[in-house]
Amino acid sequence: MTWLMDNPLSRAVMAYYIEFNTGAIRMKHVLSSFTLIAAALSSPAAALAQDAAALQTKALAATCATCHGTEGRAVDGASVPGLAGLPAGYTVEQMKGFKSGTRNATVMHQISKGYSDAQIEKLAAYFAAAKK
Repeated sequence: MTWLMDNPLSRAVMAYYIEFNTGAIRMKHVLSSFTLIAAALSSPAAALAQDAAALQTKALAATCATCHGTEGRAVDGASVPGLAGLPAGYTVEQMKGFKSGTRNATVMHQISKGYSDAQIEKLAAYFAAAKK
């Protein structure tokens, strides 16, 4: 609970209770309020972190859109495959092949070198979850 008193927002809430609450302020009531506030503050932070990670992955996947189509759905008649719905393991294997030079390509051997293994894993999972 001591971290609550170190938090500027917590101090502001405490000041609010002291200034605007009529009658005697009970520490139990204030601490209960801080517990609720702490729970409320931790949930949005976790949600924001998840949203940021999802946004980062979506932005990473957008780098594939020029050739492989929006959301990995290639247009009909495209010379490159769509990525949406491909198994993640397959995508990782292909990207690693491009990166190492064991799989022939026109430009993917150069593009794949720009991604870390972690980014390749994220891309593969993202496109595996996408509908064709």
